[in-house]
Parts: sequence; structure tokens; C-alpha cells
Amino acid sequence: MRFEIMRLDEFDGTPVDSTVVDAASVNRIVQQAAATGQRLWIRPAGTTAS
Repeated sequence: MRFEIMRLDEFDGTPVDSTVVDAASVNRIVQQAAATGQRLWIRPAGTTAS
């Protein structure tokens, strides 16, 4: 499964940038964000029809 992770502005909470990662990478990214005080929004990535 893939997830979209958006980094949020520290003042107003608006998304600053986003990336799509696999489930194995989510834990590492969350730990890095927690260590630096970043705010994240994580949601399942949308799927595209082929």
C-alpha cells in the first residue's frame, strides 16, 4: 500500500509539500518528523485506473 505524506506549515497548517511512499517508509518519515517537530498529514494514496 502507498501513502501520501504532506508536510504542513507550522503556523497555519496548510500543506507545504507532499510525497507518496510505500508503507515501509512511513514509520521512518514519521520518526524524522517527530524528531524535528514537523507536522504531517498522512493518507492512503489515490489509485489511478490503468
